[in-house]
Amino acid sequence: MNSPRTVKPAARHTGMPSRDQILTFITESEDPAGKREIAKHFKLRGAEKIALKALLKDMADEGLIDSAPGRAFHKMGGLPKVTVLRIVEIDGRDPIGVPDNWVAEGVPVPQVRITEKGRSGALAVGDRVLARTEAAGKGWRGFVMKKLHRASELLLGVVERGEGTKLWLKPVDKRIRRLVPISDAGDAQPGQLVLAEQGGHRERITAKVTEVLGEPFAPRAFSLIAVHKYGIPLDFADAAITEAEAAAKLPLNAETREDLRHLPIVAIDPVDARDHDDAIWAAPDDDPANAGGFRAVVAIADVSYYVRPGGEIDRAARKRGNSVYFPDRVVPMLPEVLSADMCSLKAGQDRAAMVCHLVIDASGKLKDWRFIRAIVRLAANIAYEDAQAAIDGTTPLPFRGGVGVGPETGVASAAPTPFPVSESRASETPKGEGLDLTETALKPLWACWKLLFKAREAREPLDLDLPERRIVLDEEGRIVSVAVRDRLDAHRLVEDFMIAANVAAAKALEAKKAPVVYRVHEPPSREKLVALKDYLETFDIAFALGQVVRPSTFNTVLARVKDETVKPLVMEQVLRSQTQAYYGPRNMGHFGLSLASYGHFTSPIRRYADLLLHRALVDAYGLEQAAPADTDLPPTTGLSAHDKTALDRICLTISGFERRAMEAERETVDRYVAAYLATRIGEIHKVRITGVQKFGFFATIEEFGGDGLVPVSTLGAERFYYDERAQTLTGETSGDSYAIGQRLELQLAEADPVTGAVKFALPEGASSMPGHHRDGPAGGRPKRPPIKRRGRPANIRHQSR
Repeated sequence: MNSPRTVKPAARHTGMPSRDQILTFITESEDPAGKREIAKHFKLRGAEKIALKALLKDMADEGLIDSAPGRAFHKMGGLPKVTVLRIVEIDGRDPIGVPDNWVAEGVPVPQVRITEKGRSGALAVGDRVLARTEAAGKGWRGFVMKKLHRASELLLGVVERGEGTKLWLKPVDKRIRRLVPISDAGDAQPGQLVLAEQGGHRERITAKVTEVLGEPFAPRAFSLIAVHKYGIPLDFADAAITEAEAAAKLPLNAETREDLRHLPIVAIDPVDARDHDDAIWAAPDDDPANAGGFRAVVAIADVSYYVRPGGEIDRAARKRGNSVYFPDRVVPMLPEVLSADMCSLKAGQDRAAMVCHLVIDASGKLKDWRFIRAIVRLAANIAYEDAQAAIDGTTPLPFRGGVGVGPETGVASAAPTPFPVSESRASETPKGEGLDLTETALKPLWACWKLLFKAREAREPLDLDLPERRIVLDEEGRIVSVAVRDRLDAHRLVEDFMIAANVAAAKALEAKKAPVVYRVHEPPSREKLVALKDYLETFDIAFALGQVVRPSTFNTVLARVKDETVKPLVMEQVLRSQTQAYYGPRNMGHFGLSLASYGHFTSPIRRYADLLLHRALVDAYGLEQAAPADTDLPPTTGLSAHDKTALDRICLTISGFERRAMEAERETVDRYVAAYLATRIGEIHKVRITGVQKFGFFATIEEFGGDGLVPVSTLGAERFYYDERAQTLTGETSGDSYAIGQRLELQLAEADPVTGAVKFALPEGASSMPGHHRDGPAGGRPKRPPIKRRGRPANIRHQSR
């Protein structure tokens, strides 16, 4: 007697089933229906099984069923009962997956809402699972049976021609040092940038081109490489753009917002800034109880008013986590109608703002704060360089600004404020065009900043002032220059005002016992401190592991480095010893800034974490606005109930997106620098050694920071001894040494814009370069002479002390 099955077809047939009967059985069976199950159900034997195999193949060719080899059959356009799903996004608590292999032409790929076993949150975008599927209303639900290994990632590279008609793929990832043979080029031509699937096994890997992306050296193509390599969402769905256009038309209600249009608030940003999400104002405090103190306003774009929880824009922003800034483009977190227009604080235009009012005492400490929704009209958008030049008195501002007036009185405020503008000061505030912003805006800001800076110095945060490269392009996207960006007091001023507002936001939410998305930076691990100790010993700098490590500990170390040419290298090593900052719902403090409570509040246009903090403030301080009328926009602007309970998972996701953006931005800058250097092959450059490994050493061009490798094989015929602790390579015969911090001249040998890789060589005609083998790096303690050994033919000798 056959075991019962959970199916509903009519009576069993003893002859060959028809197509309709097979489709009925496959569709109604609650278990996977393969060829064996179909034959068993219809009692087929011998030759009938052979005929069934041919019939199933015909049905697959006719588009009736999917006949993936070795799997159960299912009706074409439907999902198998058991299939492999790939996670493509996280919607709330539920991962959303799509079939790993979908061949139903003309049928949209189904999205399956996945239920995880046990603890939720174990799955991430890119994971693959074996899941049991079932229809659920108008959609599909998947139940995880097993988590699978991730599929091989797509290769991104440039097609190159080999001998004859042979095509090869040159990967853009500099870690892949060999070409990959192309098994199927499709429509790709030599020289084009393509995406390709990786196939084959081990040493016989091949590539199948799946998408042609264009010319790799075309203007603005380098950022496109990073976008595709890291899977950064580039385009917004039509629904998100439509919602953004509707949100941009929301009215600003002056009756429910504080009107600050009478204040000469200014935004100080980079000269090439694409969006302006913060602006500042300060004035001496008239309150006798705060003599010598200041009142300040930090106005931040009120993004939460336009991007509402659960809406299409919110979903798109959460998938991105942050904007990504490349030299040639911005990949925004929000549609352009919001990020570059309605949410951007532009001079002379009314804008919605979330405002932090600050009271700062004479010692620079925060005495009080208040958060409110407001309307602002900026007096000016000023570049850092222009603001600094105006304060220094070297160059006046290239324009004169103006402030608008509030309704009728000019100083109207819908909400009472504990920090009012005095009547005398309000009447003295110039209105209209021709305002001298240096006197009315910049000088009070600098005076207030001196107090904030005093408090910062007393707090002793980690003081790492590392150079930043700036790529200058012309209008067609071609490289004009590569330079190190100057660090000005104007940068520090804006930074300290933003830190003050971020601290106030975290403390304001803590006071209400509300959810907080903290910016967490934990102290360094012991392993990293040990590595730093070993490194510092090469400069005769002691570093005790048993001490209580504070940010000031590292500042003391830096102060002991007397050689200014070496200090940037020690700063770099101190930076590497630090942990990676991240977002989290639990307060672990911010080690680097030496702050007990810290959140990100000041950049909601470009960071989803800041948007979450704004929503929390809306709830905690009753700042909700009336629901928009005659629109499909979500009605509220605070945190959703789901987000309050899922902050752990959301913070983990957006922290990952932040790291993705940092890697993509860094690699793109490397490609632009390599492209700039590709026209200067053979030139001699002054460099500084920044890293030493057994296979060679890394050097950085001092002029603008291009990083490259000098392979040990190019240093001469002798063997080189590698001291891991001292980070040196020393010639076994000559004693010539290469160490971190050493300055020398090298010849530019290679520069590959596709990968961003740069290689240096000793100047032509030199077989070796004199190093610091007598005095150690940068005049440090003497190095132990290399140990000569026999019996090992390797070029590199490794010995750890």
